[in-house]
Amino acid sequence: MEGIPDIANFKKRFEDIDKQMLDPDFFQDQRRAASLSREHQKLNGLIELYTQLEKAHETVEEHRALINDPNADPELTELAKEEVAELEVSIPELKQKILVEMIPPEASDSRNTVMEVRAGTGGDEASLFAADLYRMYTRYAETRGWKIEIMNSSPSECGGLKEIIFLVSGEEVYKALKYESGGHRGQRVPTTEASGRIHTSAATVAVLPEAEEVDIEIKPDELEISVCRASGPGGQGVNTTDSAVQILHKPSGLIVTCADERSQIKNKTKALKVLRSRLLKAKEEEERAKYAANRKSQIGSGDRSERIRTYNFPQSRLTDHRIGLTLYSLPEIMEGKLDELLQALEVAAQEEKIQNLLEETAQA
Repeated sequence: MEGIPDIANFKKRFEDIDKQMLDPDFFQDQRRAASLSREHQKLNGLIELYTQLEKAHETVEEHRALINDPNADPELTELAKEEVAELEVSIPELKQKILVEMIPPEASDSRNTVMEVRAGTGGDEASLFAADLYRMYTRYAETRGWKIEIMNSSPSECGGLKEIIFLVSGEEVYKALKYESGGHRGQRVPTTEASGRIHTSAATVAVLPEAEEVDIEIKPDELEISVCRASGPGGQGVNTTDSAVQILHKPSGLIVTCADERSQIKNKTKALKVLRSRLLKAKEEEERAKYAANRKSQIGSGDRSERIRTYNFPQSRLTDHRIGLTLYSLPEIMEGKLDELLQALEVAAQEEKIQNLLEETAQA
């Protein structure tokens, strides 16, 4: 069908999964079964949309034949014209839905997510801005019914955050948050600024799909683990045991520190979780770079050095530089109302993927 890649391979994949689901041992591996069941459901929806599109085209052809028939009943001809007009509107919409469903799914979309927010340039104001970003993400997580677990944090003396690493658990977390990776710039008048001058500060955000042991194999001899006394603002039980854990992954040079728990074992478990997620992210980015070596993503690579967004507090303005989107609802956004922003990023990414899909089909 014109403007749509061949549906045959999608139908074949649907039939293959159909056969697998009839196997009595299909649900022995729950994780694999859940993944294939989701893919089966998605393919079923795609095939139904394609069937609707075929029927729509057939109806248009039949009605046009009737319209062009000089002996046809005038009332029927008028009804046919009305329906053709309606179908000419719905057919492009159906095509767009089909193209979106044909986009290859990203394996990590359904995963939980490790997020890392770090203060950049801007001193105390940068740490306050980092704390505001963390609060924004936690508010958004609440609206989605997701759970937040702090892995490690480093507060600043002014009440902000030098760094915070946290796990977000829930449905399709990575799919929603993956475009948040990059440099975030804040512009506002600090409370200590008597002259009303606007200060610019920066924070970086990293979004990592949570990795499991089966995803990334880490050998014991690749790790250098050290423990030390946890530092903190004080209080009962703080600075009394060597509970903080630092892990160096020798092959990559990555270092992860976790000190939020009083238990050394719990800190080690959390540190390994963060390390696996960083390694999985690096692996995925390497594979994506090989696939898209000649393409420049509109949304961006997710590199933390890339400035993706500006938050202008005096003007209540947020600008996402990757897609040229400006919203004048910054107070609401900082309270976690991110749906409009994240949906716009998802739509832009879909359009780019559809273009890639059509180019690959044309070259095949």
